[in-house]
Amino acid sequence: MATTIRQLADMKRAGDKIPMVTAYDYTAARIADAAGIPIILVGDSLGMVVLGHDSTIPVTMDDMVRHTQMVRRGASNALVVADLPFMAYQVDADDAMRNAGRLMQEGGAHTVKLEGGLPVADTVRRIVDAGVPVMGHIGLTPQSVHALGGYRVQGRTRAAARRLLDDALALEDAGAYSVVLECVPSPLASVITERLSIPTIGIGAGPHCDGQVQVFHDMLGLFSDFLPKHARRYATLADQIAAAFRHYADDVRSGDFPAESESFTMNESLLSDLLDG
Repeated sequence: MATTIRQLADMKRAGDKIPMVTAYDYTAARIADAAGIPIILVGDSLGMVVLGHDSTIPVTMDDMVRHTQMVRRGASNALVVADLPFMAYQVDADDAMRNAGRLMQEGGAHTVKLEGGLPVADTVRRIVDAGVPVMGHIGLTPQSVHALGGYRVQGRTRAAARRLLDDALALEDAGAYSVVLECVPSPLASVITERLSIPTIGIGAGPHCDGQVQVFHDMLGLFSDFLPKHARRYATLADQIAAAFRHYADDVRSGDFPAESESFTMNESLLSDLLDG
């Protein structure tokens, strides 16, 4: 049985911190699920760490549906949240409804996530009223990176902090079951977390959020282009994988691989005609 949004609410009330990671395929989802991670996010960050783009903006609905399908096959117990990508919900509420439905029906997501606060609150309300659970996302919203002037911490001025609190309250009022706070000063994230009755999930928002989310490739050292300040590297798998590849290549060149134990046998007398020919 997958984690439920009701259980997440119970975890906030009990003061139990909520760990969340991204995953983009079956294998990663199986590993995260087996480790007991309660929420897996199929993030549009796949545009950068899987598809090789320089932002999340080129990610399409078809990309999100396909990768969500992969993750759902690998996750038996985690709540699977799928991102609505750029321009999948901003045009109008009908578009948003159709695309949220695709992530649920075709992708198999348990819930969807979208970026924005007050401007998308009515859209969130419509999606929730249709029976689709919605996770919000405010602060640094990567789909708006060009409008924000780059990847910058949000909410450092009095006015900006007020706007973020208003955004969070609007999402809660619209029916969102949780809100991601990205690149928000820790003291502000603490205030927002206290004001909301729904869980906050931080990424670069300090330790006072109800939960934390990290990108699979960042925390495992698989994505070497850059490491965000808010990421902690728990392994350096890229180095280990590269070493394994070099070892394999050396074994092939030397004839050490494959050995007899890694090969198949047959009755060689059956080859006599071939050899005679």
